[in-house]
Amino acid sequence: MTDPTNDPALPAFAAPGRAAPSLRGRVDWQRGTVVEVRRETPNAVTVRLALPVWNAHVAGQHYMLRLTAADGYTAQRHYSVGSAPDDEGHIEFTVDRMPGGEVSGFLHNVARPGDVLEVRGPLGGFFAWPGDRPVLLVAGGSGLVPLMAMVRHRRRRGLAVPLRLVACARTPEDLLYARELAPLPGESHTVLYSRSAPSGYPHPVGRLSADTIAPHAAAAVADEAYEVFVCGSTGFAEHAGRLLTAAGVPTSRIRVERFG
Repeated sequence: MTDPTNDPALPAFAAPGRAAPSLRGRVDWQRGTVVEVRRETPNAVTVRLALPVWNAHVAGQHYMLRLTAADGYTAQRHYSVGSAPDDEGHIEFTVDRMPGGEVSGFLHNVARPGDVLEVRGPLGGFFAWPGDRPVLLVAGGSGLVPLMAMVRHRRRRGLAVPLRLVACARTPEDLLYARELAPLPGESHTVLYSRSAPSGYPHPVGRLSADTIAPHAAAAVADEAYEVFVCGSTGFAEHAGRLLTAAGVPTSRIRVERFG
């Protein structure tokens, strides 16, 4: 197993806040090349970029992506990195198609291998997990993207710290990274569906509930080393946060990122 505290590529995080607002000083815009566009679900694509200047992100960080039209008009969005920090030279974003979305529409309908996109990052430090503590991850929809970077980081490094994941999606067709969600040793995963589920599904179909999150929250309460990361829409994040605190998880150990 790898001990992340001995890895000089990872920044030092202060306890208990563990926030690292600036991990490597100034971060400039650069031009990354699209090397792959693959469909994850009917409504989500993953875009893989090769970067000329590459710094390993910490799982949970994000980049800014900027598109510039011929007339100089620009549109930019923040996208979490879904790939593992040691995917050297490359980053991956998984992006939902947004109705009328300028940037998401381009990535879904136009982007092809060989295209050049401007990006800036990695950014953010509060919602970041270097892999040195047990972790509970609670995701709603595309909120799974930065949390999947954490799962992939643990697996690629062979880390021994326990990892628990609760991934929520509307239907099986909407579940991101479905082929990667079978738990490995040291992991405990629960996949929940709010609208429809496959035959034999062991949980009630519907919104994330106190009962379904209870065993994961209990593990986090029992071990004070656990950190909890919640990511999804504002409504989902607030609901999940209330369930966790009601189950006894201290708010000081819950980190929330809202999409939308």
